[in-house]
Amino acid sequence: MTLAVEFRDLNKSFQGVRANYDICLKIEKGSIHAIIGENGAGKSTAMKLLYGTYPPDSGSIYIDGKLWAGRGKPWSSPSDAIQSGIGMVHQHFMLGGPHTVLENILLGVEPSFKHWNWLPRSLRPIDRQGAREKLESLSAQYGFRVNLDSKVEKLSVGVQQRIEILKLLYRDAKILILDEPTAVLTPQETVELFENLKKLCKQGKTVLIITHKLKEVMNLADRVTVFRAGAVVGEREIRDTKLEELASLMVGRKVNLNQETPPRPVLKGPVLEMIQVSATVSRSLHDIDLTVNAGEIVGISGVEGNGQADLIQLILHPRDFAQKMSGTIRLSGEDIRHLHTHQVKDLGMGVIPDDRIRDGLLLERPLRDNFLLGLQRKVPFNRRGLISYRYLESAATAALAEYDIRPRSTEVRSGALSGGNQQKLVIAREFKYSPKFVIASQPTR
Repeated sequence: MTLAVEFRDLNKSFQGVRANYDICLKIEKGSIHAIIGENGAGKSTAMKLLYGTYPPDSGSIYIDGKLWAGRGKPWSSPSDAIQSGIGMVHQHFMLGGPHTVLENILLGVEPSFKHWNWLPRSLRPIDRQGAREKLESLSAQYGFRVNLDSKVEKLSVGVQQRIEILKLLYRDAKILILDEPTAVLTPQETVELFENLKKLCKQGKTVLIITHKLKEVMNLADRVTVFRAGAVVGEREIRDTKLEELASLMVGRKVNLNQETPPRPVLKGPVLEMIQVSATVSRSLHDIDLTVNAGEIVGISGVEGNGQADLIQLILHPRDFAQKMSGTIRLSGEDIRHLHTHQVKDLGMGVIPDDRIRDGLLLERPLRDNFLLGLQRKVPFNRRGLISYRYLESAATAALAEYDIRPRSTEVRSGALSGGNQQKLVIAREFKYSPKFVIASQPTR
């Protein structure tokens, strides 16, 4: 077996909380290797050690059999990883929306004409045509076709993911790390992604996928490594394991994967009513009629970008669009068209945003501060205009335990949490006062 990557006794802690413990891991060259585990199991941290986002506290990483980091000489940044042929597609894409596909891919590695090499790099003209030809060749070779002149913000999430992978291929990455790659994709886009990843492996690339979607692991990966509580607890060939075994390894106990459907609830009248609502948010909404009753779950589906996000903005910030709106919006029987956002939420509405990093969290602030967001006006968090930090600490600590948010420290920055634990923090905060009505936009993303 020829190894592309090997971890030997890798350890990493943050603020005294151990994220990875004695990680030993072998990744075969040319394979699709899945890294699975619950939220906070340490899988993303381990891959960020490989990508150079963090230096390991101890242990070593070998690339193609050669010591790449460890023994007192860790890499300084992801640029070192990129130079070693490693690339990573993060859960939240690193793209500039107003810029074109070509501009996003070239950022940081702008090619120049050889006869201008005597100039400082910042002054050299960019060889856009040469870059375009290379990218078109890569797109055709690996099946990641995309219009290089399109603005990224106009493209679907699936296409944006292709751009991220093309960025890695343009930089000659041989080892590709994909963090929860199907979390934002439609089923059709997921099938297309899997086909393209298999093509990459046939061309000699090595793919590592961080996920906890076990059915996808069984259909795609050659081998799987299971993380639990920061340590590796199992490694299996896909052909030699079953979905139930992987689930049990993830959580440390036997898991029943057969879900029982709960009885239909008794509906108790409308909570949200939208009657002939038309408005201009980022785009126009026309003649929306929508009723959500107490006790029911109403799904709103459609290809992303067709007004779902605008509908949420209209309900959450009605006063901002009052001059551009007609029709009626009622929450718990009250007309909300001229209410501020905090007044709407005071009527008993909770919101799980589609982008927790943009709209739900302050990444540089500790968990306790993030738990307070939106609750700062409510008693007993607010007493006579002052925040009760003693109650905040108690409530935040209880929420971390109830929702199994890891690590269990209110001092940790929210930006240091895994994506799943960030999502659980948002949910814990929004459910603190048992809201009557919840908007959950892409809640499992």
